[in-house]
Amino acid sequence: MATELRQRNTSAKTPAVTTEEKVEAEHPGGHIKHSGPVQIIRLLLAVIYFFSSCCTIVATQFLGVPLYWINRDLYYAYMALTKQSFGIFVTTLTNWWAPTVVRISGDASVAGQLKRTADGRVECHFPDRLVLIANHQIYSDWLYLWWIAYTNRPHMHGHIYIILKESLKHIPVVGWGMRFYSFIFMSRKMSTDQPRLAHRLQKLKEVHLGPMSGTSGFDPMWLLLFPEGTNASDNGRRKSAAWAEKQGIKDMEHVLLPRSTGTFFCLNELKGTVDYVYDCTLAYEGVPRGEFGQDLFTLRSMYLQGRPPPSVNMYWRRFAIKDMPLDDAGKFELWLRERWAEKDSFIEHFLVTGRFPAAKEATNGISAGKGNDDFIETEVKLNHTWEVGNIFVVLAAFGLVANVLAKMWNAALYGKQY
Repeated sequence: MATELRQRNTSAKTPAVTTEEKVEAEHPGGHIKHSGPVQIIRLLLAVIYFFSSCCTIVATQFLGVPLYWINRDLYYAYMALTKQSFGIFVTTLTNWWAPTVVRISGDASVAGQLKRTADGRVECHFPDRLVLIANHQIYSDWLYLWWIAYTNRPHMHGHIYIILKESLKHIPVVGWGMRFYSFIFMSRKMSTDQPRLAHRLQKLKEVHLGPMSGTSGFDPMWLLLFPEGTNASDNGRRKSAAWAEKQGIKDMEHVLLPRSTGTFFCLNELKGTVDYVYDCTLAYEGVPRGEFGQDLFTLRSMYLQGRPPPSVNMYWRRFAIKDMPLDDAGKFELWLRERWAEKDSFIEHFLVTGRFPAAKEATNGISAGKGNDDFIETEVKLNHTWEVGNIFVVLAAFGLVANVLAKMWNAALYGKQY
């Protein structure tokens, strides 16, 4: 009787596990690595680094504005330099606050273009003009793709262009910087967007001779497009299903149905100046079937709590623009949807096996030694830590020159008075 009573009392004191606690325990990024006070410190440090870097970059951009009326080639080269600084900034921000493992693979179309260096870094050897399309999983997808531009040889993180929603250009400081970068802002109404899009794409077909714009021919350019229009979420899933029903087509399971109008317009405008579309399929390790990465890998969980994705997985393919049906919008819509159906199957393969169906020749035969999957495993980081100083060097140089000139002026002025 006493034993039974003790068992009942012990059972009564066992706390029930709440749904929130269960979700936290099963988070793919593991347990929260930083306590509340540490998260506050990390937030303050991130905010200081963010605003000091962004304000420095924008100030540097404003200092270069006169070049627009002096020499356009030098102006665009100068702005490409400041864009490199932002690529360095976001790479460093991720490396310091949310260290991330990246696994990179591809099919035979990118054979020899993905290489691993002796010290474990990745080097991409993509062309200096391309259109880059990708599925949209979480808010920070663009960050990892900007880092890929940094890993390219030649470096392309100063020549990446992104199409964004119009409201973002009104963000203080950051919005000003994106305007200087010639990013393309869209209202998502094609009647309004088409003229401005045509204007911006025309600019991307101009020839400049600046030291960073190329010596001859068209300027380097990576145009990043997310044909889904938004990242995968409950709301996006519902809209994709509704669109599929309206069009009488099958919806996808792991990606959203792509909208082809904007991509079709961009490719037709750039046709003849770009040879290839590079396609990246993104998948985040640990996201359960039917759930969404954006709900698990938030900015707070990654940068403050210390729970980034266990790995970011990229699967690369290349398509020749000359082989695309760009003379017929309907055929192109079908072509793009077929590519997205392939992406859906790639992610299904990833969910089942933990890897994309990679081709050995894509990575020059370099295997990670795990089964038959061939990929390059690396992390988001700079080649050299000292590159962080590039963000501040131009503004510092301006300050130094201004200080020297001020001293010379004062010396001359007081010398004359004396």
